[in-house]
Amino acid sequence: MNEKEEVSNIAFIDGQNLHMGTKDLGWSVDYKKLRTYLRDKYHITEAYYFLGYVSEEEQDLYDSLQKAGFILSFREHSSALKGKKKGDVDSDIVFSAMKKLVENEPFDKIFIVSGDGDYMKLVDFLMKKKRFGKMLFPNKEFASSLYKKLGGEHFDYLENPDIKSKISYHK
Repeated sequence: MNEKEEVSNIAFIDGQNLHMGTKDLGWSVDYKKLRTYLRDKYHITEAYYFLGYVSEEEQDLYDSLQKAGFILSFREHSSALKGKKKGDVDSDIVFSAMKKLVENEPFDKIFIVSGDGDYMKLVDFLMKKKRFGKMLFPNKEFASSLYKKLGGEHFDYLENPDIKSKISYHK
């Protein structure tokens, strides 16, 4: 395979959105399976998993995410807000994506795992630059109506039985 054929995509994952979007439907993601799926299906070479805040009680989660191959990015909140505020990583994801573009980092496309409408301007910009891969929504309820105009080729639902069977956690 020559360099022209090699694809290197990046994924940005809104961890809170992914967790709540699958939990609400009664299932959870196996992170190792998700990372493998992203690599095999979408040629994701770097997968950034954004979390709301650092908590010592969640160290096992952080360890399992890192072992699965995710790059963790934490959003710090004051201790007064912890537990009252959701992850709120939207601006961090948008900034990280734009930074990769501005710094001309070598990648083909950006994929976003979330259904949050706050990414629509980023998606529009990436589409204009031909650098957008897909939105991967945890479920239909977590998919903002702003994305309806994209067309089905620009998004997938992780709750889709074919995808869910490949990435769901089983005890």
